[in-house]
Amino acid sequence: MGKGIRYSGEFKQEAVNQVVVHGYSVSEVADRLGISSKTLYGWVKKLSKPTVKQQEEVDLKAEIARLKRELKRTEQERDILKEAGSVLRRRVKEHYTFIKSRANKYPVRRLCKLLNVHPSGFYAWLKQPESKRTQEDRTLVSKIKRAWIESGGMHGYRNIHQDLIDLKVKCGRDRVYRLMKAEGLKAQRSAKAPRPYYGGKPDTVVQNGLARDFNVDAPNQCWVSDITYVKTGEGFLYLAVVIDLFVRNVVGWSMSVRINEELVMNALSAAYWRRKPQSTVMFHSDQGSQYTSANFRSLLKDLNFEPSMSRRGNCWDNAVAESFFSNLKKECVPKKGFKTRDEARQVIFHYIEMFYNPIRRHTHNDRCSPANAEAAYFQNLKTV
Repeated sequence: MGKGIRYSGEFKQEAVNQVVVHGYSVSEVADRLGISSKTLYGWVKKLSKPTVKQQEEVDLKAEIARLKRELKRTEQERDILKEAGSVLRRRVKEHYTFIKSRANKYPVRRLCKLLNVHPSGFYAWLKQPESKRTQEDRTLVSKIKRAWIESGGMHGYRNIHQDLIDLKVKCGRDRVYRLMKAEGLKAQRSAKAPRPYYGGKPDTVVQNGLARDFNVDAPNQCWVSDITYVKTGEGFLYLAVVIDLFVRNVVGWSMSVRINEELVMNALSAAYWRRKPQSTVMFHSDQGSQYTSANFRSLLKDLNFEPSMSRRGNCWDNAVAESFFSNLKKECVPKKGFKTRDEARQVIFHYIEMFYNPIRRHTHNDRCSPANAEAAYFQNLKTV
């Protein structure tokens, strides 16, 4: 990234949380966010010093995690014995067949122990000759699982098939579908949340300069913005995003417990200082009071943006932002909402900065992620 780029305190704290809370390495987080490891190390050192109370909470969480693991082990043994009831008195070979059928659900050594067979005997049985097709399927399943896990469990068979093509793996889409179905792998989806309605007469309305022309030729020509909310046990958390239409990447965002003009001003400011556009950018939004307020209109003018607004009550005029929110809620928001706002913040940050921008494939980009599509654009400019 270029020098002088400014990041909000909110962005820095959530970046640090990816390291100290979720266990990602500094280099991995820095690479996905497009910042230097040195910069992120500095943020971690400054923002991650725990208080005595925080340390006590960490210790308590560790003990709870240990007890949960112990409970999970006990429940697994109970479930294994329940499922294996019909084969316990049968031949050893049938025990091996049962273990193989459950190996993706339970640890193999635990299965062997409960069925009173030795793991080495089971693995020797597995090594018996199998058909070439079966061998190829087994190898392919391993690569499919790796790609699925790296996507955070959010890619379906079409995107996984594209992942394999990128890895120079030759296979048909139908075969990927068949193997993923057999392994129980599918794109994770949550319930779709209803869109809130914000009534009232707008202060000022401008023309719809975008006119549903969502295809642009280069970065920083047109940005679109919108607001949504997610449910938590503590109340709503509101999210405002700014999306560059060129490759559909989220260039700015902000989260708050209040839906006001400050929410959208923070999102726009984050996008501006992150991208630093050198010429006028069209900024498209709906007619919400946050976007029509005098302070927000003044900020647009100061930053040299050309405003554009959807027609009243017409969500299709801002379809790209609507589509992003739809995917976010289907792919990372639990059906019953989050327990706390902090949990929601961390999950949403991870989705945007660690998954959607750098990894998630987009049909608009020929199934490339926004970050890769934009990088390819600039690389092509260098060769012209």
